[in-house]
Amino acid sequence: MLKRPILILLSFVTLAFSAWAFAAPSMAFASTPQEEVCKGVGAGSGTGSCTSSISLTTVIRNIIRIFSIIIGIVAVIMIMVGGFKYITAAGDTANVTSAKHTILYAIIGLVVAALAQIIVWFVLDNV
Repeated sequence: MLKRPILILLSFVTLAFSAWAFAAPSMAFASTPQEEVCKGVGAGSGTGSCTSSISLTTVIRNIIRIFSIIIGIVAVIMIMVGGFKYITAAGDTANVTSAKHTILYAIIGLVVAALAQIIVWFVLDNV
């Protein structure tokens, strides 16, 4: 009896997370492509070139953002695979258990990745 609400909740969470992961960032348009590049790397723009060099912290933050997006996409896909396995289990206990483990491990992986990101951001802010 509790299966249907859980599946509905998981589908809403999946949709919300996928909408967040694929949402385009809103940023104002710069007047030149050079200024857009400087904004993208977190540096200021001067007379045709970025006035400040790219720091190691900025590079690490950009890599973390990319990995976070990839991890989020993979976790959403694995939750969907687990949900599909759960729906098509047809009451087979082994298949239902496998599907539940897939969903559980995807959620645990997502939580661990989020905590790791928080720790790395904390360290970068304090170094």
